[in-house]
Amino acid sequence: MARVFAIKGSKKLLNAWAFYDWANSVYSLVIASSIFPIFYGALFRIAKVEKVAIFGGELARAPLISYVTSAAFLFVAIITPLLSGIADYLGNKKLFMKFFCYLGGVSCIGLYWFSLENIYIGLLCYFFGLVGFWVSFAFNNSYLPDVAYPEQQDSLSAKGFSMGYIGSVILLLFNLAMVLKPDVFGIEGDAMEAAEIKAMKYSFVSVGIWWILFAQYTFFHLPKGFKKEGVRTHVILNGFKELKGVWHQLGNEIRLKRYLGAFFVYSMAVQTVMLIATYFGEEEIAWSSDSERTTGLIISILVIQIVAIAGATLTARASKAFGNIKTLIVVNLLWIIICIYAYFLITPLDFYIAAGCVGIVMGGIQALSRSTYSKFIPETPDTTSFFSFYDVAEKIGIVIGTFLYGFVAQFSGSMRYAIIFLGIFFLIGMFLLTRVNNKTAIKKAS
Repeated sequence: MARVFAIKGSKKLLNAWAFYDWANSVYSLVIASSIFPIFYGALFRIAKVEKVAIFGGELARAPLISYVTSAAFLFVAIITPLLSGIADYLGNKKLFMKFFCYLGGVSCIGLYWFSLENIYIGLLCYFFGLVGFWVSFAFNNSYLPDVAYPEQQDSLSAKGFSMGYIGSVILLLFNLAMVLKPDVFGIEGDAMEAAEIKAMKYSFVSVGIWWILFAQYTFFHLPKGFKKEGVRTHVILNGFKELKGVWHQLGNEIRLKRYLGAFFVYSMAVQTVMLIATYFGEEEIAWSSDSERTTGLIISILVIQIVAIAGATLTARASKAFGNIKTLIVVNLLWIIICIYAYFLITPLDFYIAAGCVGIVMGGIQALSRSTYSKFIPETPDTTSFFSFYDVAEKIGIVIGTFLYGFVAQFSGSMRYAIIFLGIFFLIGMFLLTRVNNKTAIKKAS
């Protein structure tokens, strides 16, 4: 007898969808934002090297991880539409979501063996961990209009991000305790490796286990997907054809097209800030010692996550009172102020204050951007292609943003000027958002 799935809009189904944020957000916090950047920098400091021989040449640590990150996001941008097209035609996008969840989780566990001696294996695990996170997250995003009605989507999106922040903070606190007090957990160092480094490696394993384990609740309740009707030909390239179809539909969806343009610009800056925040703090802040650097950076990330819970909730409430677009305009303005403030950061206290401010706007802008897009797409069962387009735009923006950030930092010799440069993107994004609901302009364009 076939299992009956929870119906659209039901509490059980909404909770199951939001719970995937609880499962996978530990990757973005522990691996992308906090412990791995600290671990990565410590490897080079302990070895007393700034460059490593790889890919037929020598690369410094910062450009190396930046290039691998950019390559991974480019790969995600290419593969997401390909897979979404196949998923739509097979009617089983949950299968792909599962595969990339497991790929990401296993890759996180593989980071335990990351070392300068095994640099290729380590970078490969880092690469596929990032790919697994973002592709599975893209499929989860595409479920939003499938599981929730329009009036439920803002609050559900915010709930998902809030659950992700709570879950990831719980695991990070556990990992922080391991790193600061490894002896309490029976972790001992040796001549080859300090106890703190071993504890960081164990934290990578904990991320993979947490991610895979808690995702099972989501997988149990989510439906497989919706099968495409009609003859299925050229399945492999259908994802790209559907992206092209979405692009053509945007010609008739003026408001959606304008929103996507604004989202592309400001999301480029948001994601870049999130990716480089820890590296910025490690290099630009005047820490008194290595131990203070490790503790301080992790505490700042915790501050961001805790405050972001309130930020996502407050932004959802503001959107109900003032509308999504007006709220996003104000949030972009706050990002501009933060970028200007970041230029003057010197002390750890300055960095903690900036972290709190980032937390308020980070959770809000992510949750509201996702739900706003969900509201703007036309009524169609083909939600995966529209969300694939959304994710491709976001990933290409990240590739451009991280590249430009690195270029400005290298050209100017300071990451501070690069932060100011990102503020310009928020300014442009804010301006573009003012055009989204301009009824006169939309009427003329139509």
